[in-house]
Amino acid sequence: MGAGQSRQAPPTAANMVADLKPSSDAAKPKPCCVCKDEKAARDECMLFSTGDNAQKECAGLVTKYKDCMAGYGFKI
Repeated sequence: MGAGQSRQAPPTAANMVADLKPSSDAAKPKPCCVCKDEKAARDECMLFSTGDNAQKECAGLVTKYKDCMAGYGFKI
């Protein structure tokens, strides 16, 4: 090996897996910054429901919000 050349370690399971992992969570958005429209619709339905069972009435909006969050990798 000449001057200025570096030698890399041979591939191992440890360094191969490290290459597959995301470099940081910086690429993942914060939960507060995604699905804002779905969250607003869900909250409005829950807060201003005129029925006796807001959870049942708003179940579709809650599911839509959960699905949206799951798309970003959040489990709620």
